[in-house]
Amino acid sequence: MPIDFHDSRNQSTYASRTAEDQWIKTINKYVDIQGKHVLDLGCGGGIYSKVFAQSGAEQVIAMDFSTEMLKGAKEYCRALDNITFAQGSALDTGLEEGQFDVLLERALIHHIPDLKCCFQEVNRILKPDGKFIIQDRTPEDCTLPGDNTHIRGYFFQKYPELIEKETSRRYSSDQVITTLTQTGFKLIKELKLWETRRIYDEFAQLKSDLQNRTGRSILYELSDEELVNLVEFIEGEIGKPESIIEEDRWTIWIAEKQ
Repeated sequence: MPIDFHDSRNQSTYASRTAEDQWIKTINKYVDIQGKHVLDLGCGGGIYSKVFAQSGAEQVIAMDFSTEMLKGAKEYCRALDNITFAQGSALDTGLEEGQFDVLLERALIHHIPDLKCCFQEVNRILKPDGKFIIQDRTPEDCTLPGDNTHIRGYFFQKYPELIEKETSRRYSSDQVITTLTQTGFKLIKELKLWETRRIYDEFAQLKSDLQNRTGRSILYELSDEELVNLVEFIEGEIGKPESIIEEDRWTIWIAEKQ
């Protein structure tokens, strides 16, 4: 069954890692964060809210529709005083219009059936010339084969029936760009990113991450027995190397409000 973002047991599933420096360095090539007001919409565990707050943003609002996710985010970001937290929907944030310089939707849009409504709300609350950063997987990103770094690819090699479930909830790049244009944005850049998810000192750490379904909503579609079989399959494919650098493939779209 799908992940329940409102279940207290999942409070920390998206707040158990740190973002690599590579991510903000990539964003900084196209978006100025210094002194800006930033909204992390669909913040989950606050991982990227924290990155913005530590990278020169004047103020960050971390918003999620789940109170449990926000509890995890508050704990994760507790040492920072330039982050505030708010509950709200990506389709109706309840925020005042024209107040943000930068808005991030990372790993969010595949949960949103009405993309146009979502982007219209973003346009409403961004300042003129405000920057909109979207990071998600396209169907093509999802179906890349597994290897020693792209662990996610093995999910679909072991269980091909997951491919339809995974790709059906993903927007193509054309769909994203068309909807951006329809809602008053100009595309600045589209890029592909292999983002380091986590570095594991040994296979046992990866095994624990997978068994707990940490930060991987697609694994909630598997039974506990199927998950055990998946972990055994991955171990058979990659063995037990001294360390594992896990990377995920993403598409990033950066747009500007017109």
